[in-house]
Amino acid sequence: MQDYYSILGVSKNSGLPEIKSAYRKLALKWHPDKNKEPGAEAKFKEITQAYEVLSDPNKKQTYDQIGHQAYTSSGGARDRGPAGGQGPSGNTYYYSNMGGAGGFDFGGVDPFDIFEQFFGGRSPYGSRPRRSVYQIRLSFKEAVHGVTKKSVISGKEHTIKVPAGVDNGQKIRFSDFDIVVEVMPDPVFKREGQDIVIEKRISFPQAALGDVVSVQTINDPVQIKIKPGTQSGQMIRLKGKGVPYPQSNRVGDQYVIFKIDTPSKLTATARKILEQLKKEI
Repeated sequence: MQDYYSILGVSKNSGLPEIKSAYRKLALKWHPDKNKEPGAEAKFKEITQAYEVLSDPNKKQTYDQIGHQAYTSSGGARDRGPAGGQGPSGNTYYYSNMGGAGGFDFGGVDPFDIFEQFFGGRSPYGSRPRRSVYQIRLSFKEAVHGVTKKSVISGKEHTIKVPAGVDNGQKIRFSDFDIVVEVMPDPVFKREGQDIVIEKRISFPQAALGDVVSVQTINDPVQIKIKPGTQSGQMIRLKGKGVPYPQSNRVGDQYVIFKIDTPSKLTATARKILEQLKKEI
């Protein structure tokens, strides 16, 4: 029996972006309006069920604790919350309130959106009124800090308020259309959910002896201490220096990975020092 990780082709250590990406690819492949193979619809439902569990931290924790067979047994944890109370069953999609702008999709990928954006066909889960879907392109900093943009849609000018912390593929919902966010990559910062990862190059003496260096964050630079004996690939965490969660007081972290630069050319003095060091270590 395949577990949900095997169904999506991801490992237990996979983060939400990797799980989301795997689901998108499989959903596109197995959608029954495009895939006419026998069993395509059943396969699609299986993929979606796996995603619904693994994309929700509480459901994923419960699933990891009790196992696949117990989780999917009739009347089991599939229809209950992580604490054992009655929870939502079937296909439930979570949206938060954005005032007059409607809802914002902070959860996983809504299968209905897969149909509307890519297929324009029916959903095996039922039907709902068709919605127009448009795309807005944001720079990395606009997505991180939030931005207000004006756009003409169907001949009317709309003010689109993008909250801080949105990620690529997320959606802003208005009364009669949706805006899908496309975030451009940044040459320095790599985003993993609400966390930020950067590489910091340091010299061999800094790694061996320790130092204090400046590191860029998505806001202002900060000073960090390099411990003596730091190895290449070693990582430190800057708590609360990541991306804010949309409409929340929570903030992700920033991770700094040290990379040691090895000089390609040495002066005679530097060579003598390193030769002496080689004898002592």
